[in-house]
Amino acid sequence: MPRKKKSSFGKNSPNKLASNLEKTVLQYIAGKRYTPLNASDLAEQLNIIPAHIEILETILDKLVAEKTLVCKKNLYQLPKNDQQLATGTISVHIKGFGFVKTGLGPDVFIPKHAMQGAVDGDTVEIEILPEVSPKGPEGIIVAILKRSRSHIACTVTSKSKNGYLAYSPLMGPDKPILVKSLKDLPLEEGDRIICLVTAWQSERDGVEASAIRRIGHISDPSIDIPAAIEEFELPHEFTLEAVQEAKQYGKRIGTKEIKQRKDFTSWEIVTIDPDTARDFDDAISLTTDAKGHFHLGVHIADVAHYVKPGMQLDEEAFTRCNSTYFPGKCVPMLPEELSNELCSLKPNVARLTQSVLAEFDQVGKLVHVEICRGVIKSKKRFTYKEAFQILQKKKKSVHAPLLERMTQLCALFKQQRMERGSIDFAMADNVVIVDEKGVPQGLERVEYDITHQMIEEFMLKANELVALELARRGLTLIYRVHEEPNPESFQEFYAFARSLGLTLPAEPNHLDIQKIFAEAKDSPFLPQLSVSFIRSMRVACYSPDNLGHYGLALEHYCHFTSPIRRYTDLIIQRLLFQELPKETDLTAVATACSEKERVSFRAENSVVLLKKLRLAKTYFDEDPTRVYSAIVTKVKPFAIFFEVADFDLEGTLHVSQIGQDFYEYHAAKMQFRGSRTGETYSIGQPLHVQLNRLDLTLRQTEWSIVSTVKAPRAKTKKGRHKKGK
Repeated sequence: MPRKKKSSFGKNSPNKLASNLEKTVLQYIAGKRYTPLNASDLAEQLNIIPAHIEILETILDKLVAEKTLVCKKNLYQLPKNDQQLATGTISVHIKGFGFVKTGLGPDVFIPKHAMQGAVDGDTVEIEILPEVSPKGPEGIIVAILKRSRSHIACTVTSKSKNGYLAYSPLMGPDKPILVKSLKDLPLEEGDRIICLVTAWQSERDGVEASAIRRIGHISDPSIDIPAAIEEFELPHEFTLEAVQEAKQYGKRIGTKEIKQRKDFTSWEIVTIDPDTARDFDDAISLTTDAKGHFHLGVHIADVAHYVKPGMQLDEEAFTRCNSTYFPGKCVPMLPEELSNELCSLKPNVARLTQSVLAEFDQVGKLVHVEICRGVIKSKKRFTYKEAFQILQKKKKSVHAPLLERMTQLCALFKQQRMERGSIDFAMADNVVIVDEKGVPQGLERVEYDITHQMIEEFMLKANELVALELARRGLTLIYRVHEEPNPESFQEFYAFARSLGLTLPAEPNHLDIQKIFAEAKDSPFLPQLSVSFIRSMRVACYSPDNLGHYGLALEHYCHFTSPIRRYTDLIIQRLLFQELPKETDLTAVATACSEKERVSFRAENSVVLLKKLRLAKTYFDEDPTRVYSAIVTKVKPFAIFFEVADFDLEGTLHVSQIGQDFYEYHAAKMQFRGSRTGETYSIGQPLHVQLNRLDLTLRQTEWSIVSTVKAPRAKTKKGRHKKGK
């Protein structure tokens, strides 16, 4: 580790010191990569000893008085004649930085030190800086115009002289919350509570709040989901009017409605879904003709038939914008009377659909497409596991030929995607299994086998065909867009790939990236390589502006196939059959759906993380000396990061904690090497680690390395129960 350099101002006379320091400050602030800092951060960056900080503050005051510098929100910078201000909504990352969506271009990156106490969802005014960072345009918050909330969910960490200190994932560990409890609401450490914010203060001063309701205690896993619902303000109860509207349709489809549609009830149509799924919104048919052409039918639940504009059902759906899936529980977008019953494409019952009927030749080229309203009667409800067993000849089924045809067409679609530059990860997923009380039982590894792949390919194709059809009609629609990343954003990914020994040209393209993923397909670091690539890309979102989809390498793409759980898909269904009111503001809908999707994602991940930590705590309580298999996932100049296989948890160790040696960081190889022992720590390296401490409230773990190993990575522990959706 490089030593922190000493201050260069220690031996100078006071006058000379002040003069030199003023020059140094101005030179530093005028630098191209400078972002506005406060006095304390400036002192740290300039390595100024504590005894000279008062001199620094005097100099800064002088420079501001002379208008050489300007000070906004305690942040110092040069005056700018071309100051660019914008307003927007900030999305805050769990690590403390944020992005502001202004509507004027790409989202603006806000570094952690420039957040000014803003929290997720706040409306802020920002100054956009002239320099562009690897994360895109960069700015600083100059004002918080509107708070996104008045209440926050938090967990009590300790008692203080003025009340209690509490932690909220929304605020982060650097923003303590001072909670004043009511006389009739006594609190103790570990209580999960809802607070009314009485004073939003600076990042350093924290937040003041009053406790108004206790949810439960952090030791109780049954309240993880209710607490997350409160924390992320997820609507979870339907109005009586909405439920009544759903119930009015009954449980069966009328013969009149069936006669008005194309009748597919005699067709061989099946659904393939996870074990515990209850809302089946897509079904598949596939035949071949004498020419060897494929006739694919993607049949999607006709939610638009039941949820009409102006209904309370529609208002409730738009309030949610999507379903949120937690371990063992779903917070649905629509009442169960629709989501799990009348709109669910259950076997052997008539169900209304919007169907994409497409003909493809022997090589998968589109010949003809028709989109119509129909009625189906699914012949079989397959789980992924059952369908896979049939394809492996381990189980017999009259639908085996259908499944075989599906694999053939899937292969053609997949080949087309690869040829146009789409990146295929095909990664397995680890699903947390919980019992009826929310207690985690283990992880179930769900392989991304051929059954998952073929359903995904058919949904991708249907979404693409619908987007193309609406564009052909000249209609404005809500696209699913994925913008091309900045070239700078990929540099870390390229460096990572090269550090693993993978071959990349100086300026890689889509095909080059495909090749390295194919090369790394069976390697232990494929998951880390995939994560690094995803982090380099921009987040997909919804927009009426067709910006294309970089990840899929498609010019036209929308979401159509999941109207039970996504509001954008419902909008697309209405557009297809001219049922969308002309006054609908698609920009507002797209913005709301993008934001609600992000919030749901954060809520889901927060509960999953807590369940994994609870599983780790169970193991720790049983045997504190237990040793776990891990694998190094990242190496940074200051630390190594690793994944513990048993819990799918990330751990971190500072360089000073990794061994009895002086470790130097080698950037080219992304590796630590011991100067005395020659011991190395590199990405993909197996480790044996031990859990030393776990804090459920702060979602933190502390680990130590027992030994490095050369053995292959341990497999994920399988759960004892079936997985949830």
